[in-house]
Amino acid sequence: MISNSYFLNVVRFILLVLVQVLVFNRLNFFGFINPMVYILFLYWYPIKENRAAFIGLAFLLGISIDYFSDSMALHAASTLTIAYMRPAIMRFVFGVNFEFQSFKLSNTTRIQQITFLTLLIVVHHLVFYTLEIFSLANFLLILRKVLATGAVTLLLCLLFGSLFSVRKE
Repeated sequence: MISNSYFLNVVRFILLVLVQVLVFNRLNFFGFINPMVYILFLYWYPIKENRAAFIGLAFLLGISIDYFSDSMALHAASTLTIAYMRPAIMRFVFGVNFEFQSFKLSNTTRIQQITFLTLLIVVHHLVFYTLEIFSLANFLLILRKVLATGAVTLLLCLLFGSLFSVRKE
């Protein structure tokens, strides 16, 4: 029998890939801002799951977006980077609390959740745009794209997070 958690992760994976490819890859705010909301999968993925499976799923997520976007594995490299760095980012944001068995992302403060999501987005976008532009001579262009796209991505991710979160009563 398949677990509810696995089913939910498969549905999230498929829906986020489809929404990214069919909707957000076609948006082009101000000529250069394309939100990348598929990062939410890596944010929502359960913390205590198998790390190797998580890194494999991150690669599969990135390569799926790359396949439909024709972007030469830029998304795969970016998602692999944040999947690998996720424990360090969590340790930075939540302290050693996330290593306990009873830790859940929903039990943390809203500021910690936003900080965690922001760091995932910034690291992802830094890797993505550095590889896309591939020239440190254009550092200001990289920084502009990271900040602008990151802000829009964060806003949309928070919107999606509030729309699809379970209410605590």
